[in-house]
Amino acid sequence: MATDILTMTFDEILGIVTSLGFPAFRAKQLYQWLNKGASFDEMNNLPRAFKEALTENGYIVDLPKIERKLVSQIDGTVKLLYSLSDGQYIESVVMKYEHGNTICVSCQAGCRMGCKFCASTLRGLTRNLTPSEIIGQIFMAQKSIGERISNIVMMGIGEPLDNYDNVIKFLRTVNREEGLNIGYRHISLSTCGVVDGIKKLEKEMLPITLSISLHNIDTKGRKSIMPITNKWSVEELLSACAEYFKATGRRISF
Repeated sequence: MATDILTMTFDEILGIVTSLGFPAFRAKQLYQWLNKGASFDEMNNLPRAFKEALTENGYIVDLPKIERKLVSQIDGTVKLLYSLSDGQYIESVVMKYEHGNTICVSCQAGCRMGCKFCASTLRGLTRNLTPSEIIGQIFMAQKSIGERISNIVMMGIGEPLDNYDNVIKFLRTVNREEGLNIGYRHISLSTCGVVDGIKKLEKEMLPITLSISLHNIDTKGRKSIMPITNKWSVEELLSACAEYFKATGRRISF
C-alpha cells in the first residue's frame, strides 16, 4: 500500500531508501526536498530511477492550497485560508516580530471541544489533520511571504492533544536538522485542558512550551464555557500541569 511520504519521519524514509537499494545519503536529499514542499519533478538532484522507485512505494500528498490571503495594514500579520484535498478548509496566521516569523497552525478540520467563545467548534469536528497537512501550512506560508518561519504556535483550529499521534509526529518532523530545523523551544502547544494528553506529552520530554487556555479558574464557572471541564476539573488540570513542570522543568503559559 502506497504511503504518504511527507508524513514519514526521517528514520522511516531512511528505512525505505535503503530497502530499495539506494545509498543512505539519498534519504537526506529527499528529506530536504520534502521540507521545501517540493514535488518529485522539482527534485532535480535525485536520479530518475530513484524517484520512480519511490513513486511505486509512496506518494507526496497535495499540499494545502491557499484560497485567500489577508494582510494587516497595521503590522503585516498575514491570515491564510487553505483548502485541503477533500474540500475541508483550515486557517493559519503568520505574525512578524523582530526575532523572526511565527506561524499559528491548525491541527484539525473543526473541533469537538465545544468552547462557547470559539468559532472553530461551531460545526464540531470533521477530521484530524495528518502531519503532512499541518507542516504543509508552513511550506505554503513560507512561499507566500517569501521568508523563513522560525517559530510555531499550535493555537489554530482544533485541539492538538485530541490529535495526539499526528501532532507529535509533526513536532518531531519540524525539529529535524535535515528539515525545517525549528527548535523545540521555538514551539508552543496550546490545549483547552486535555489532562490525559498533558500526561502523555510529559513523557515525550519535548522542551516545547505548553500553553493552557484557562479562561476561568473556578471549576463551576469554567464548565459553563468549556465543556472539557465536565471531564477534568480545574484542580485536576492544575495538578497535571504541576506534574508536567516537575518532570520537564518547562514553565507553562496560562
